[in-house]
Amino acid sequence: MIELPIYDRKGKQVDTLSVDEASLGAEVRPTLLKQAYVMFHSNRRQGSARTKSRGMVEGSTRKIYKQKGTGNARMGQVRSNIRKGGGVTFAKTRTHEDFRKDMPKKMRQLANRNALLAKLIDGEVKCIADLEFENPKTKEFKSILDAVGVDRSCLVAVDSENRNAAVSARNIANVDTIRIDQLNVFELLNHRYLVVDKASMEAFLDGSAWKKTEEVA
Repeated sequence: MIELPIYDRKGKQVDTLSVDEASLGAEVRPTLLKQAYVMFHSNRRQGSARTKSRGMVEGSTRKIYKQKGTGNARMGQVRSNIRKGGGVTFAKTRTHEDFRKDMPKKMRQLANRNALLAKLIDGEVKCIADLEFENPKTKEFKSILDAVGVDRSCLVAVDSENRNAAVSARNIANVDTIRIDQLNVFELLNHRYLVVDKASMEAFLDGSAWKKTEEVA
């Protein structure tokens, strides 16, 4: 059992939350995390990169200067790939490239939970007792992050209805926000810290975060 400290807005520990490692995969699984991370990263690619080969760029096919007698190295046409403005070697000319990868649903879900376990073991999860705001307050949110010792990149995970907290955090440098029901291995591993309120953490652990989303849908 992992005892996760619960902090108030001033950085003082006020409670603890018991987290069962078995529900998060029991142990950190690097191979699974890497496979899921690569899948998420590949699926973000558009596959629309295009470059021109030497046959597609404009320019004469005539030799730049004669083969011999100039004292220069032999040189072909201006469209050669070794000249500035020439074509690209092994140019990407496909109309579309599909980089998508897939994983079984249960493996994706386990990877997301296992990434959270890795963060918990490393002490990189900062759980706040309450992150409700009557109005968006960026300065107040920044003071909370400073109070709990967040000094690197940070991912803030809150309930979809807690819009004021998300708006308060989004203008802070190196801070990104995400809905708790969309928390995934890619975002977790791309940030040093995870900041989450107690209610959202409990919803993620017991699975109620997704049930709520299904009810709304």
